[in-house]
Amino acid sequence: MLGKDCLLDHVAIAVDDLEKAVETYEAMGVKFQEEREIIESQGVKTAFAQVDENAQLELLGAHGEGGPISKFLEKKGPGIHHLCFKVPDIEAKCKELKEKGFRLLYEEPAIGAHSCKVNFIHPKSTGGVLVEISQKMGEI
Repeated sequence: MLGKDCLLDHVAIAVDDLEKAVETYEAMGVKFQEEREIIESQGVKTAFAQVDENAQLELLGAHGEGGPISKFLEKKGPGIHHLCFKVPDIEAKCKELKEKGFRLLYEEPAIGAHSCKVNFIHPKSTGGVLVEISQKMGEI
């Protein structure tokens, strides 16, 4: 589906209390960046930790009410929310995925954390896992 031009970017975990979750993971030895990013359009506050040369752990806390993370936490509780893969050209990857019959959440990529262009592949297209694809702005 994603091919060799994709690398794991992050695993995202929805949490009830962002700072408490950061403390929990740091007690296990995971070191989080000091910066917290709020993405108003998604109703989310994030914390990131680099886990290897490519991948990060992202904690997602609800910011405000009614956003996707708030709804996820209400429905499913805390836990793994999605996997994210870096792609070199998100528009081309979205087109390719649509042609293969995958259902994307956005018609056009949106701006996500770290000002990346992002889109999500609906869990019904992936056997139950929400998958994000992401491209850093300025890459391509």
